[in-house]
Amino acid sequence: MISYQKSKNILKKGTIKIKNENIISVNSLNRVTSSNIYSKINYPSGDNAAFDGFAINARDTKKIHNTSVQRFRIIGSIAAGVKPFKKKIKRFNTVEIMTGGILPKGFDTIIPIEQIVFYPNKIKPNSILIDKKISKHNYVRFKGSDYKKNELVIKKSTIIQSNHILALKTLGIKNIKVKKKLNIIFFSTGNEISNKDIISDWQVRNSNAYYIKSLNKNFLFNFKDGGILRDNHENVFKAKINRMIASNTDIIITSGAVSAGKYDFVPNVIKKFSVSSYFKSVAIRPGKPILFAKIRGKQKAIFGLPGNPMSSAACFRFFVYPYISNLLGLNQEKPIQAILKNGFIKKNKSTIFAKSKLNTTKNGKIQIEILKGQESFRIKSFLKSNIWALLPAGKSKFKRGDIIDCFLANYINQTLI
Repeated sequence: MISYQKSKNILKKGTIKIKNENIISVNSLNRVTSSNIYSKINYPSGDNAAFDGFAINARDTKKIHNTSVQRFRIIGSIAAGVKPFKKKIKRFNTVEIMTGGILPKGFDTIIPIEQIVFYPNKIKPNSILIDKKISKHNYVRFKGSDYKKNELVIKKSTIIQSNHILALKTLGIKNIKVKKKLNIIFFSTGNEISNKDIISDWQVRNSNAYYIKSLNKNFLFNFKDGGILRDNHENVFKAKINRMIASNTDIIITSGAVSAGKYDFVPNVIKKFSVSSYFKSVAIRPGKPILFAKIRGKQKAIFGLPGNPMSSAACFRFFVYPYISNLLGLNQEKPIQAILKNGFIKKNKSTIFAKSKLNTTKNGKIQIEILKGQESFRIKSFLKSNIWALLPAGKSKFKRGDIIDCFLANYINQTLI
């Protein structure tokens, strides 16, 4: 049995190569960019109005004082989405302009509509009245003030979120290069596993497959359910690995049959293949029997997860996901740090992934409570939890007030970096 830290080092060495592909940017949600993305335009594309009002040349107000009033003749109206205004601009001219309208040359500032005094009246005005000096560049959005042409928009190795899609569409970036999604095939194991709704007392519903399938959008992979391997399916599993090696499948994941029991055939089958970066059993709880292997000379990997629901969920979160994240070139995930609300005692040689509840105190501090019911078969505490607490090896007592590393249960901390 190896330490959790050593298992992570082996995972980093046992990588497989993931190719890139070009996709339409509006369909890129939760994909990982494989190159930097730059703006191809200036945004805004021209100087335009940030407010409904009237555009003037601020220089024309230079000599206006509170005791004098100057009339500015209205020479037109500009709405958003129309071609730029091209009339010849004279002194003391003004033009009505709507939010988003392109500011004509010769004008350099905007007076908001609420501040306008019309002449001779508001119903049929031909001019506006100004009785004070106006500064330049009021309520003007300048060309390229948000993004300049060739400016970096999204860095390489970024998970595309909805705010990125808004920016990509706004800037007219139609196609982007991303990492291909990994293809994962998942096998449940055991005579007791059933996909039926009504089962006998000796059977277990196949929840692990459905849980991991539900994560495929969050965790950036294509999921295929390979079905259930029964206790006598050792040769069947070997054949499926051979087929996987010749297919576009990147990773095989099994749940169950990975420990040291009579029907735990997964390790024996995998040892029949030439593998590298192999480990079996890690000093963690839950999930100690976990297995990992890379097929030597092939871009294929295998994970053997324990069968208990919480063991399978924890091992996916702390082994499979970091592995996928590394393959896609993402930054190393950083923990959320929270103040422990309650004490906890464990064996100091094991790393514990504890089902926990994260909240904030009245004074705004982030606090974590390690929940009761940490056994690997208990799902009630998992349902109540919203985060995993990572309690490292080498320490057995955790006191109230200690700072604890935490990882979101069903999502990644990546967007918090």
